[in-house]
Amino acid sequence: MTRTTDPAATDAAATDAATTDATTAEATPAERTTAEATPGDERLRRWRLVLGGESADGTGCSLAGTDVAIDGALTALYGNSGGRPAGDRSRGRSAGLGASAPSVARWLGDIRTYFPSSVVQVMQRDAIDRLGLSTLLLEPEMLEAVEADVHLVGTLLSLNKAMPETTKETARAVVRKVVDDLEKQLATRTRSTLTGALDRSAKINRPRHRDIDWDRTIRANLKNYLPEFNTVVPERLIGYGRASQSVKKDVVLCIDQSGSMAASVVYASVFGAVLASMRSIATRLVVFDTAVVDLTDQLDDPVDVLFGTQLGGGTDINRALAYCQSQITRPADTVVVLISDLYEGGIRDEMLKRVAAMKASGVQFVALLALSDEGTPAYDREHAAALSALGAPAFACTPDLFPDVMAAAIEKRPLPIPDMAAHQ
Repeated sequence: MTRTTDPAATDAAATDAATTDATTAEATPAERTTAEATPGDERLRRWRLVLGGESADGTGCSLAGTDVAIDGALTALYGNSGGRPAGDRSRGRSAGLGASAPSVARWLGDIRTYFPSSVVQVMQRDAIDRLGLSTLLLEPEMLEAVEADVHLVGTLLSLNKAMPETTKETARAVVRKVVDDLEKQLATRTRSTLTGALDRSAKINRPRHRDIDWDRTIRANLKNYLPEFNTVVPERLIGYGRASQSVKKDVVLCIDQSGSMAASVVYASVFGAVLASMRSIATRLVVFDTAVVDLTDQLDDPVDVLFGTQLGGGTDINRALAYCQSQITRPADTVVVLISDLYEGGIRDEMLKRVAAMKASGVQFVALLALSDEGTPAYDREHAAALSALGAPAFACTPDLFPDVMAAAIEKRPLPIPDMAAHQ
């Protein structure tokens, strides 16, 4: 295989090649000659784009028109000059995007022309990992050309302290775009789900007819069952009140800002801002590594929250939980959400004692191994099992599931844990 020996990169390249149909449809007739060939020729063309050409690919297929430019963009990222004989490099091609931000910006413009947004994001992440482009993200012209996503925001946050002033405004604009898009996706459902949970948790004993909780009312009056009439006489009505302006629940988001949690930090910051906008919830947001920082006063702008974090460093969960515990004034009405992979650098036994003490006082404690859509996370299984034994199951959560998890915690009912057996 000529272009790359990395299976993951090959899969990405295959995906990239499979997206070229839309591009060739816009090309001239001469440029579309290869793409409009027989099905067998089309398969060879796709394999040629995946493998990268030269004698090792075995396809015997040549490219024309737009396909040449697509092949150049793929070769710049996935080319593997290290394994080729010098005689095979007739066009002198090798992997690399050059040492300057303008050349990278041009490459970014090319891939955005030839590939859809989802593939562009994959190629950007591969470029950062394979070609060491992190330092080039400090250049404004580079940032302006980037297809922004959660992973890029995580990279920018990790480079925040090293970023020159001339770049920071551009970086904030990139982060702002991603945050705004996430808020549009997540805010409406989060507010509606949690508002319903808050309403149901505010039970009253003299409800209006439309506010009666019939399931609880029937269970409470089963002793009044009249078999001759096959009915229950509801002597005591149970219901739930409507939303009020008073604070009903306190929520503490305790977020691990170690480098492996970058995507979780982004999503948690957005959710924190959404929760803070709800009058019935008093939200506190705390980030930690070996130090603890309370960012609650910045929750009106999640971008400020994100730039207040410092990705990387060690982890002291015990210290972070000690601070959160000190801020709890209404334990029976408090939900603490620890978002961490549980790789503890502090005192493990003390951490577990704090969780046990909070739960004993009435706090609803939720441990999320990740808050992202990146798949199964890496985490400390021993600590996860220990938390689960305390009645605080540790599990990974996608952004779509988070509102349901919070609603269940507010109502003090079982959490909707995905694949629980896999996380214990």
